[in-house]
Parts: sequence; structure tokens; C-alpha cells
Amino acid sequence: MDADHLNQKKARFVFLTFAGCYFLSTLLRAITATLSPTLTQEFELTSSDLGLLAGSYFLGFSLTQLPMGFWLDRYGPKKVELSFLGLSVVGCFAFSVAHSFEQLWVARILTGVGLSACLMAPLTGYRRWLDGSIQMRANSWMLMTGSLGMLSSTLPVEWIVPKYGWRPIFMVLAILLVIAMIAIAWIVPKWKNLSTGANDQKHKIYQKDIEVILNTKGWTSYWYLLIHPHFLSIAPLGFVGYGGMLAMQTLWAGPWMRNVNSYSPQEAATGLFGINLGMLIAFWAWGFFNPKLNKLGWSPGQIVKTIYPLSFLVQLIFIFDPAITGAWTWVIFTLCCSCVALSQAAVGMSFPSQIAGRALSAFNLVIFSGVFFFQWGFGACIDFLLKRNFDLVQSYQASMAVFCCCCITAYAFFVQRSGHNIRQIQGDAHE
Repeated sequence: MDADHLNQKKARFVFLTFAGCYFLSTLLRAITATLSPTLTQEFELTSSDLGLLAGSYFLGFSLTQLPMGFWLDRYGPKKVELSFLGLSVVGCFAFSVAHSFEQLWVARILTGVGLSACLMAPLTGYRRWLDGSIQMRANSWMLMTGSLGMLSSTLPVEWIVPKYGWRPIFMVLAILLVIAMIAIAWIVPKWKNLSTGANDQKHKIYQKDIEVILNTKGWTSYWYLLIHPHFLSIAPLGFVGYGGMLAMQTLWAGPWMRNVNSYSPQEAATGLFGINLGMLIAFWAWGFFNPKLNKLGWSPGQIVKTIYPLSFLVQLIFIFDPAITGAWTWVIFTLCCSCVALSQAAVGMSFPSQIAGRALSAFNLVIFSGVFFFQWGFGACIDFLLKRNFDLVQSYQASMAVFCCCCITAYAFFVQRSGHNIRQIQGDAHE
């Protein structure tokens, strides 16, 4: 199918196909939080090792984002995602048979590389195939599907591991990825290349900057993209706010509940289930209500400015009274941070569809670089403090304080730089 816009029936099938693949991607992304006690015991991992292992998945993501942006714009979501998914199958199989930390680490990087297109490919396609308000809804509901994958990585995995072990899980996931590849090859439409001079959307502000990006060849186009005011205003918040939230959700929430709140592994898995259920509901709500909020004049930037600071108050509870924290505080924290996900769709919609793959992939690189940095950095900070005679709880508290300072700094930069830009993006999207 070569038409730019999909009819409603076709769009639903395409969405479900991509969503199924993204479900598997996020399940694999978050599964280390549930398996961390088992892997720590079996491979004698330190906190830093655990953070490095979990972060290696996001390192694999980050390595591919910039070249993938070019490939998405040129070859389209179907060809690119199929090319990458084969690596994820190999990565899952390699993880299932690994017998050392080094083997686990390499397998996770390979898995991350293979699944790195599972969100960027559909978002690039939606940018061209769907109208503006439907794009925002589809993007949010893709994230909702991702939360369902994270949800499945908690209690269901916790129930399966004692009976079957953790290795067969990765064997089954490899088979499911092969099935996802078949569905994508069958259902997702072909990609129609557009001329670089065409522009499917009016961009009233910084028009000359956008024309420079459209007409620049090779890697230099990324430089102009990265310094574009729209992109630059949101990038630090993507790195710290979104990336940091994912780092906490997919790794450190579990160890915090076990080591600070003395949760059992089963209780921690239940807590992670609650966190991911909250995120699923939040992304469903953003997908449902965001078009309505936009009509009332609430842009993504205004929503982020209003809601995201509430997460700082929750972090203060973690820092100053960790004894009363638990799954409920992590649920509130992630819900307050979920609004930052709206920035991803805003970035894609602020640039013409001919460079949407590059814009989205560059922003995804920022996000997942943040995930890798904070997954590793939080654990490294804990180990550093433990070696200087802090007890375990104090080490977690101080590490959270460092993270909180980073979040506040990124938010302040966003407020200073982005106000007019984000409002104008939303205005352009509705013209």
C-alpha cells in the first residue's frame, strides 16, 4: 500500500502489529528489574554490575539511533524494523544460554540493538500515515502498550521463574519475536519516498532552520537538528526527566523496595506490577484526553510544566523519609513523570515528515542515553557511598538526592527555553 494516509481499518491493523512488537520490546527492557535478585545471586553481581547489565540494553538502543534515523526516512518503518528484529532474536537466545556476566552483557546489548526500532519505526510511520490529533493518540497508546509489556515483566515473570527458571523465558520471547517479524512483513505498508523539497506542514517559526535541515545531506543534518530551538529546549528534560524515570522504573524501583523498605522478592514484584499498571493507565489517559486538552489550549509543554514538578515532592519523601516509602510512592513518582512522554510526539510533529525519522531517533537517543546513564550512575553512586561507610539506606537516599538535583536543573532549563516554542508546535500541528 503506497498511499500516504491509511484508512481506519488498515490503521488499526498496522497499530496492533507494531504494538505487539513494542510490547515484547518493553517486556525485555524491564525484565531485569524482576530478575535482578536471581541474576545477582547466580552471577554474584554488585550494584554497579546490575546497573551496567540493565543499562547495556539501553546502550544497544543508543548505538543505533542516529543511523536508524536516516534509514527510517529513506527505507521506511517496515524494512528497518524487520532488519533489526533478527538481531533481537539472536540476543534473546544468547542471553538464555549465557554463563558469565560478560556473556549476559553482550547479549543484552545485542537485544537492545535489535529492538531499537520498535518505537521509532511506528512513530515515523504515524507521522506520515495519520493526522495530527490521531498521531498524538496513537503515540500515547503505543506507550500504553509498552507499559503493558513492563507489567507483564513483573508478577507473571516472578511466578514463572521458580517453576521453570529464567532461561526458558528468553527462549519463548525469541520465538514470539519471530512471529512479530512475520506479522510486520505481512501487514505494514510499503514506504513512499517524498522529495526533500516537499513540506507537508506549515512551520511558521524557525522556517529557515528547518529548510537547512531538509536540504542538508549526511550526518551534518543531525547537527542542525540538534541545535534547532525546538529540539534543544526539550533535550535536557528528555535525558533526565524521561530517561531518569525509565531508569528508576525499569531497574532501581525494585532494589529500593527490597533494600530500603525490606520487601520480599514477591512483594517487590507486586510493587513493580502496580507501578507498571499505573503507567499503563496514565498513557491510556494521555492518549484519550490529550486531543481534548489541546482543543482547550493546553499544549504538551504546558502540561509538562504543570505536572512534572509534582515528582520533585515525591523525591523529597524518598530522600528525607525513606521508611514510609514503598510501591505507592513509586507509583505516584512515575505517574507525575509520565507527562514528559508527550514531548516525544511534539518533537516528531514539529518537523516535516521527510525528516521525522531523524528527529524522533535523535530524541530517542537522548532519552535512552539518559536511561543508561542513570541506571549505571545510580548504582555506581550507591557503591561509591557504601565504600565510604554510608549504610545501605543512606546510600540510596544520597543517590536519590543527586538524581533529584539533576531533575530540577533540567526542568528549570526547559521552562526557560521552551515556553513559546512548544506552544507554537502545537499550533502548527492543528493548521
